[in-house]
Amino acid sequence: MEKTLACGAKEYRFESCRAHRMKLKKGTRILVAMSGGIDSSVAAALLKRAGFDVIGAFMRFWSEEIEGKKTRCCSPEAEKRAKKVASILKIPFYVFNFEKEFKKRIVNYFLKGYKEGITPNPCVVCNKEIKFGLFLEKALKINADFVATGHYAKKRSKVKNQRSKIIYELLKAKDAKRDQSYFLWMLNQQQLKKILFPLGDYTEEEVRNLAKKFKLPVLDIPKSTEICFIKTTINNFLEKYLKENPGKIVCTLPDNKQKIIGRHRGLWFYTIGQRKGIGLPSGPYYVLDKDLKKNLLVVTKNEKDLYKKELICKNVNWISGKKPKLPLKVKAKIRYRHSPALSIITYNGKSKVYNVKFARPQRAITPGQSIVFYKGKELLGGGIIS
Repeated sequence: MEKTLACGAKEYRFESCRAHRMKLKKGTRILVAMSGGIDSSVAAALLKRAGFDVIGAFMRFWSEEIEGKKTRCCSPEAEKRAKKVASILKIPFYVFNFEKEFKKRIVNYFLKGYKEGITPNPCVVCNKEIKFGLFLEKALKINADFVATGHYAKKRSKVKNQRSKIIYELLKAKDAKRDQSYFLWMLNQQQLKKILFPLGDYTEEEVRNLAKKFKLPVLDIPKSTEICFIKTTINNFLEKYLKENPGKIVCTLPDNKQKIIGRHRGLWFYTIGQRKGIGLPSGPYYVLDKDLKKNLLVVTKNEKDLYKKELICKNVNWISGKKPKLPLKVKAKIRYRHSPALSIITYNGKSKVYNVKFARPQRAITPGQSIVFYKGKELLGGGIIS
């Protein structure tokens, strides 16, 4: 797709950069995070084709050791594919071993969250701490100007004031179905300044066509949808590292009293809104709440009980680096596949948390998950549901 690349006498620009008014000189050094999958491979190929000084790098992450079980990403097979793609593109290739840091910062965070009764999102933290944290540090040490990934997202820069201060904005990708901006809300201005998203203006179909055109051996790889460091299931993983902690299952009655109707294996094996796997007869039942102090799993037969019109969030990050004027109307997503919902954000100065009120009740608001705020196509920021 030659039309997606524009070149002048002294500079090269690729399509997603053109939309962001970002001009990159030929020879700009870019370190590309290569997972061995189709997206990162095509991202590297586009940058190489545009005339940049491209370096590929694979990140080794920690994963549970189970003989005969493999993770689709971050595996030795994925590393071999990434190396092969780098060879085809004729670019240098590095391997960064982040196993120790990944275990400490991501896996332990994941386990700690479940133990505390919440449902954490490790991918969001990984993007901040590893992919655009440690990886960016490595890039700067080898004098790279930017890092690039296969994320479907966009970046735009604009002059904020008369002093010519540049502010970087994070935007949704062209392909709404593949947009991954939700997972990037923890990024800051210092990180965004050094990040490129080559696939931001491409659809998934266009990326597949490019992979064919560039003859990259990545077309038959299944998509990875599970958590990368877990080789079995989340419950099997939790059972191995947190064990079981049985307790009572209670159902709230119309008079607000609670009736004991069964036993649970441990609160960390359940998440808000869950219907399957509760193990109760005469269902269906839905997980409504978790009482950590009493070790109670609260369920309901009425699915309408799951709908709430308000939530509290903490650890809020604003992409611009500055809290906007509140109250603020936004579209908010309470999980990745959730449709953005009209809402109003306010700030509670005493408790230092943000309140989010929705125009319509939202199903299964889950503590530990990310809530992300959008204004049109721009991602303003996000926080952790409390």
